[in-house]
Amino acid sequence: MIPAPFEYHAPTTLEEALQLLAESDDAKVLAGGQSLLPVLKLRLAAPEVVVDLAKISQLQGIREEGDHIVVGAMTPHYVVADDPTVNQHALLLAEATRTVADPQVRHRGTLGGALVHADPAGDLLAPALSLEAELVIAGQGGATRTVPAADFFEDLFTTAVGEDEILTEVRIPKHTGWGAHYEKFTRVAQQWSIVAVAATVRSEGGTVAEARVSLTNMGSTPVRCTAVEEALVGMSADSDRLREVCAAAGEGTTPPDDTNGDAAYRRHLAGVLTGRAVRAALA
Repeated sequence: MIPAPFEYHAPTTLEEALQLLAESDDAKVLAGGQSLLPVLKLRLAAPEVVVDLAKISQLQGIREEGDHIVVGAMTPHYVVADDPTVNQHALLLAEATRTVADPQVRHRGTLGGALVHADPAGDLLAPALSLEAELVIAGQGGATRTVPAADFFEDLFTTAVGEDEILTEVRIPKHTGWGAHYEKFTRVAQQWSIVAVAATVRSEGGTVAEARVSLTNMGSTPVRCTAVEEALVGMSADSDRLREVCAAAGEGTTPPDDTNGDAAYRRHLAGVLTGRAVRAALA
């Protein structure tokens, strides 16, 4: 459980971090370390260089910017979960973040680290998709680009962030007044999700005016349930058709088969959990 030798750098500016990545052909970014450190200890990865972003203050913090809230990529989970701005304008993100692992992990892990790691069983990918987040990526020479969450997650553990780039912040459109719920199913506490549902709903007069629903661990990337979202509009929490509509959430998905359950089981779970999540969000 001892990592292979590597050079360790802890830059204090984004520019310095990007330069270090550019100078190495085999570097890994440390953005909290809750995923990377176990991989290094097991020697599933043995980079020559590790660049720790913890000392770059510009990558931390939460602020409002017009009709968006902006969360620095190195903001720890516990800060995101407790922040009043996030709870007011992006409740779904706060709800999901509170379910991540345990307090120790939530104090060390970061939002950006979790998103770039892109584990399909991770709890923050589906909320980012449901909230239609935009992810800002910095590259060499001061270049930046903004990628919608729908395009950010490309495949299993693969994102739009290049080897010499760094995710700097997450921009989330304000969902002020929207109900939200993250329904997570595990066999034991603090485990990765077998299936989870990230639902946020804007209601008018007790019925759904808009809905956003995404699934965790139902494919190699998070899955947005647009057909379910459209069908939910106009329904109330006690509608006879709500269960039927939500039961279709897993249709067309390609969940994994493993010791926690096969694909058919996960599709069934997705439908059941979507109904629970939507009702809770409406409440």
